[in-house]
Amino acid sequence: MPPNYPYEYAVLPGATMDQINEPSDAERLEGFNFFFGITEVVGAFMIILIGVWIGNFRGGLGWTSNPKLEFNWHPLMMVLGLVFLYSNGMLIYRTQRNVRKRRLKLIHGGIMMFSLLFTIIGLIAVFDSHNLATPPIPNMYSLHSWVGLTSVLLFCCQWVAGGFSFLFPGIQPHLRAAYMPVHIYFGTAGFIGAIASCLLGLNEKAFFAIKDYSQFSNEGILVNIIGMSLIIFGGLSVYIVSQNRYKRLPRPEDDVLLTPRNQ
Repeated sequence: MPPNYPYEYAVLPGATMDQINEPSDAERLEGFNFFFGITEVVGAFMIILIGVWIGNFRGGLGWTSNPKLEFNWHPLMMVLGLVFLYSNGMLIYRTQRNVRKRRLKLIHGGIMMFSLLFTIIGLIAVFDSHNLATPPIPNMYSLHSWVGLTSVLLFCCQWVAGGFSFLFPGIQPHLRAAYMPVHIYFGTAGFIGAIASCLLGLNEKAFFAIKDYSQFSNEGILVNIIGMSLIIFGGLSVYIVSQNRYKRLPRPEDDVLLTPRNQ
């Protein structure tokens, strides 16, 4: 075993010294920095494109005095909160693997809290823009709205259940371990649902608002590029979070949270 190595190796009976000294799949980080860097670049590019779309083609931002401009907060806030921040919240355990678990949990919960805040602003904007329009526009009739609200509700349930399970000191470690696969699965499912909802919403907006969409107009092409960036960003995020070799290795202090010795 390498000297001063902080983690234990699982040694199989009959294993050779080369096999014992070889890192497990969970320790192989080849390509991680590349994939994460590309993911962040695509995410930033995606947010910039949405800003360009809103500013150059949709008239900018407003609030209740102009429902059409208030609506523009919806795509911006939903992509920023329920896609970009959501992804970075999921990946925090892989990007900050040398930070203590207690602090990582607090950072993870904080990022998800901001994600929820932006999502709430986005939901208020879309409901206001429908209810204050002349005449009012019906709410919750489209597949986009059904998928989107389902993703938001799943996200909220995940945030509450995760906060209680992983930050509450009284929960036994074996219960946390049992809930962890459920948390990871539904967290990933909610993220995929958010990506799907954004794509449905972009397509819906393009058909309703871009009159020359079928003529390869500049706005239509921009909306399609935003959609492709969402797919690439989502695919890269799910790839990184699903790779066992990129997982943060457990440490002895991980089971002891929110106690004076870890302060």
